[in-house]
Parts: sequence; C-alpha cells; structure tokens
Amino acid sequence: MSTITTKDGTQIYYKDWGTGQPLFFHHGWPLSADDWDSQMMFFLERGYRVIAHDRRGHGRSTQTVTGNEMGTYATDVNELVEKLDLRDTIHVGHSTGGGEVARYVAQYGKERVAKAVLISAVPPIMVKSDKNPGGLPIEVFDTIREGTAKNRAQFYQDITLPFYGYNRPGADIKQGVRDNWWRQGMMGGIKAQYDCIKAFSETDFTEDLLKIEVPTLVMHGEDDQIVPFADSGPLSAKLLKNATTKFYPGLPHGMPTTHADQINADLLAFVKGEQSAAA
Repeated sequence: MSTITTKDGTQIYYKDWGTGQPLFFHHGWPLSADDWDSQMMFFLERGYRVIAHDRRGHGRSTQTVTGNEMGTYATDVNELVEKLDLRDTIHVGHSTGGGEVARYVAQYGKERVAKAVLISAVPPIMVKSDKNPGGLPIEVFDTIREGTAKNRAQFYQDITLPFYGYNRPGADIKQGVRDNWWRQGMMGGIKAQYDCIKAFSETDFTEDLLKIEVPTLVMHGEDDQIVPFADSGPLSAKLLKNATTKFYPGLPHGMPTTHADQINADLLAFVKGEQSAAA
C-alpha cells in the first residue's frame, strides 16, 4: 500500500495513478478513497493523473484518536501534496471532502492549485445558528452521533437510503452501492468518525471560501437529503470570487455514484475549461 507518515505519526493511505494534470479527490464521511472509483477510472482513461487518499481515521489510514478536525485534515493533505510534488492540481471534494478542499485551498493551495470543485459539499456551515438560520438543528447531528456510537453497523446501512435518494418513490435501488458504502464506513475507526461529525457540521468555512481565488465549480443536487441544497451550494457560490455552478433538480447527495456519467461529463468540461460547465 502507498502511505505517507505525517508529522504527528499518522499513516495516510493514498492512490496515485497515471500521468498528466493531477486531479486530487477528497471523499465524504465516513467513506474512503474507494468512493471515487467511477471518477478515478474516468479521468485516468482520459490521460489525467488521479490521486485520492483515505482521510485520517477513515479507510486504510491510521484509526486516529486525535486530529479529527478540518485544520488537521487540511495539513495532512498538504503533506501528501508536497510529498508527491503536485502542481497545477484540480482538487475535487464531495460532502465533508468539500470542506477539506475549501480549507486546504484557502490555507495551502495558492501556488499548487489550478481549480477546485465542491460537490454536495458541507460549506459554508451546516448547523443552524443565529448567523445561519437556514441550517440544520444540532439535534440532527446528535442523532448521527448517537447512531454512530451505539450501533454504527446498522446506522451505516440505514443512512444509505437518503444518501442515494433510494427512499424516493420509483428509485432504482442498487444493493451493491449500499453495501459498498457500508463496507467503506466499517473500515474506518469509530472514534475518528464520531469526531468528524462535529467537523463537518460545525466548522464555518466562510473565511476559507472568501480567500479562494482559483476557478471553483459548485455542484449540488437539489434533492440532497444529507447536505440540504438551499443552505449550502448557492451560499458557497456567493462567497467565492470565481464560482461556476451546476445545480441538478431531483438529484441526491450521492450523485457522483448514482449519476456518475452526468457528473463526470460536467467535471471534464470544467477541467478542460469548456463553456458547457456553466450553469
């Protein structure tokens, strides 16, 4: 396995395939680099270099007790980027990974990043507050914490239904997709995954988004039941200096899997700088 050891002794697993312009993929909670299989193969076959890592505490990386928050996640990414000497890179983040992209690009990415993509991403901030009245109540995240802590094996099966929109009438349910989500979730460490719930729900990415200057594509499904559309994608786009949006009526949170052909085509258009990526 390909790994790096970070400055605090954590082993971070990663995949690094191909040559050409690098695309670095950042996965959602509580998954792993494997969640990007469709995108990794698609871009590899088109001559790009594709990289994806397992966030600390997730997948094949160290099951960490500490450092399970956005600042450290971004530092880990920076250490991997520097080890691989990635330049002119396009960073693509889904869900929690979108928060990681925002924090990394804002803090470390000025000289190495060409573009960024936020897909069904958690910025600007998920939890409801006086400053974010459209957010989700803290009780929603407390329920996720309880499910993770008390019986994550069952909870991780149940959450795949809203994640992929499989609870909608007429949904084309793929059991293999549900099983693969569960497999990835159960690979990681429960403590790290528990801590990550606070990281993805309560981190305020407003200042990160304001600092990002590279072209950024914001993609979001309007039927997202995990990161509700109205309080995420459109608000992030308004904060970014150079945003392009692609919003999808009826598509779920897990649209990179359920609608991979459409998402991949739109990603490729943005990567290549084609006008078809515009909203």
